[in-house]
Amino acid sequence: MGNNVLLQLPSTFFVGCNYWASHAGTAMWSDWRPEQVDIDLKRLSEAGIEVIRVFPLWPDFQPIHSMYAGEGEHFGYRFGEERLPEDEAGRAGMSKPMMERFIQFTEIAERHNLKIIVGLITGWMSGRLFVPPALQGKPILTDPDSIRWQVKFVNYFVKQMKFSSTIIAWDLGNECNVMGKVNKREEAYVWTASIANAIKAVDADRPLISGMHSLSPGGAWTMQDQGELTDILTTHPYPFWTEYMDYDPLTTMRPTIHATVESLFYGQIGEKPCFAEEMGTMGPMVCSEEVAASFARTSMFSQWAHGLNGLLWWCANDQTKLQHAPYDWVACEGELGLMTEEGRVKPALQELGRIKKLIQELPFDRLPARRVDGICILNSAQDYWATALGAFLLSKQAGFDIDFRYEEQALPDAEFYLLPCVTGVFGVAKQRWEQLLGKVRDGATLYISSNDGYMLNFAELTGLTVQNRRRRDQEAEAVLKGADGDVGLKLPGSFKLEYRNDRAEVLAAEPDGNPVLTKASYGKGTVYFCSLPLELAMSQQTGVSYKPDEFPYWKMYDSITKEIRHERVVTVDVPQVGITEHMQDADSCIAVMINYSPEPREATLTLQNGWNLEKTLYGAGPEGSNGSYAAVLPPNEAVIVQLNR
Repeated sequence: MGNNVLLQLPSTFFVGCNYWASHAGTAMWSDWRPEQVDIDLKRLSEAGIEVIRVFPLWPDFQPIHSMYAGEGEHFGYRFGEERLPEDEAGRAGMSKPMMERFIQFTEIAERHNLKIIVGLITGWMSGRLFVPPALQGKPILTDPDSIRWQVKFVNYFVKQMKFSSTIIAWDLGNECNVMGKVNKREEAYVWTASIANAIKAVDADRPLISGMHSLSPGGAWTMQDQGELTDILTTHPYPFWTEYMDYDPLTTMRPTIHATVESLFYGQIGEKPCFAEEMGTMGPMVCSEEVAASFARTSMFSQWAHGLNGLLWWCANDQTKLQHAPYDWVACEGELGLMTEEGRVKPALQELGRIKKLIQELPFDRLPARRVDGICILNSAQDYWATALGAFLLSKQAGFDIDFRYEEQALPDAEFYLLPCVTGVFGVAKQRWEQLLGKVRDGATLYISSNDGYMLNFAELTGLTVQNRRRRDQEAEAVLKGADGDVGLKLPGSFKLEYRNDRAEVLAAEPDGNPVLTKASYGKGTVYFCSLPLELAMSQQTGVSYKPDEFPYWKMYDSITKEIRHERVVTVDVPQVGITEHMQDADSCIAVMINYSPEPREATLTLQNGWNLEKTLYGAGPEGSNGSYAAVLPPNEAVIVQLNR
């Protein structure tokens, strides 16, 4: 089948891992044992791994020392007591023996058909900062001398290694934004541009990967800047470490969809492809190996179904026997491998390899792009991640798909826009606000929820007039009217705004009649307004996303998207089962259903008139006729079907 569209790999969805040698961890270059590396890479390749991310540890490869004279005056650089050689390597402060070891490493990887991503500036790793002796104590990301030596490092390394066909991408380094503190966005930009430009000046052909984590649309390290300066963005989506993600059990929707939603969030706002470059469960103090395998299976299916191109697990091997830092001070780093030190393949790797093979054997080259029903616009003053996560979880449970945009990005044409949890007195920038309202006047549908945010033209837009405002002393209660009966909801919210209803249809209200969810016309379009921060209620509370019957927040999204979902080829009726649809042509559709829960789920598939189930490509085939089919999805599993008109 065709090559991966992101990296030059055989699989349309690649599976890889981050690699340190099983015998040494971060000391693999100073304690170089090629025979053990050969064993490691052979085992990984045989288990289905096809790409590894590897790290030339900074002080090993650039072991420069500062020399000092009287009164602490700097007096040049050396390798210990040895003067720097007067050749290219010496001028760059680079170790030739280490470069020779890296060349040998690429040759071993090539023997086992493994491709390599190189994390160039590896100063931060597994809880420890590794810095050449000459640079210790300096602000690594902002000090001019530090940046100068980093530029020399990447320039020399890339120049020496670009001949290797085994290397398929350069990575700025491992989570370099943790190597030091930057106070301003401009400082992060200058560091990134310096390193990126030094790499691109030597090798403009290979893609450059950001390698960062914990980016945001605002702050010092943004996905917009990383997207401008590199070719591929990355997430490191561990539920253990990421805010709001460890609220639910690992095999439920929130953790298993984490890598998907965060990678889409980064990629769509940064406007570059994105993939999960590190992921995992953080070992046996978090879950069993069997649970880790279920997590890996669900997450991989989800990433593939949502158009991502591959994943890398952290990491290749357990590291329980090492005595040096960081392994002797960070206990959680010891048992994160896909394999034990002795080479036992864990169930997670078995599942990743199995699903990669399954995807390659499906009767189409690449999965067509998923259908996207709405554009979710994020607001500058809000908690971006909590809002994006809540909106994505709610849309998935209600059975439709969204993309993300930040308010400073141009608005694409769409039939449905979501503006969730508008926050603060700045509201939405006036020019963007007017563009959005123009699209609604021309016939689009807009959904807005409020986290006590200011909006211009509010009464004209929603048909509601604010009468009064006060801080709430308890969570709000509301009743949502539905065709199948009323639904009671309890929603947190800081403030209660009392509204006069001028012309809106009330879909949900508090016991005193105060509107909570309304519908109103605006020009040729429609505006839905939710007076409470529904998306934050979904993301900032424990338990709600995997208990949709107890916390039926998704019913609000269900009620505002009935017309939109009627345009989909297929819908399901179980909130724990997510579905994506992928049009092969006007008369053929692939549907991927994923059970984001650890219990089996029975779901009814309802097809548009004129569509039928042609065949099941994976999983237990749904049974039925006349546009209605019953499917049983095993725990944390998927069903893939082809539908024809």
